[in-house]
Amino acid sequence: MSQSLTKIYLHIIFHIKTTSPAICEEDLTRVHAYIGQLVNEIGCTNIWTDGTHDHVHILCLLSREVTVANLVSGVKRNCSRWIKNVSDAYNKFEWQGGYAAFSVSQSVVDKTLNYIKNQKEHHKKHTFHEEYIEFLKLYNIEYDDRYVLSD
Repeated sequence: MSQSLTKIYLHIIFHIKTTSPAICEEDLTRVHAYIGQLVNEIGCTNIWTDGTHDHVHILCLLSREVTVANLVSGVKRNCSRWIKNVSDAYNKFEWQGGYAAFSVSQSVVDKTLNYIKNQKEHHKKHTFHEEYIEFLKLYNIEYDDRYVLSD
């Protein structure tokens, strides 16, 4: 083949440190927009970024030239620097070191997008911990529950 082509959808989830200040409701839209911008600047294609005061969901297309680890670390590092300048309330803001990244089949991209767009409604019924464990089980990922939300 004369060209390399990929179309890899990712659903990425990461959480703030338990000792970090939560993201204020009035800042969520700005934070999610900035994260989406970072995804694009790193070379991937942000489809949608959303979440709540303590965690983020990203649906994106992974560039054929970027690793998942480089994408997530770049987003988290740059977002942490940026958010600390939004308000003094975020001086000690930090994301947890870990993350989850799941492949998304073309057939469920719309379902995943709707899920991410409806995070606020979803979390009226389920905690982040419950949601995260559901994903780990759905993708058959072995985990140690002691470290799911540890810093």
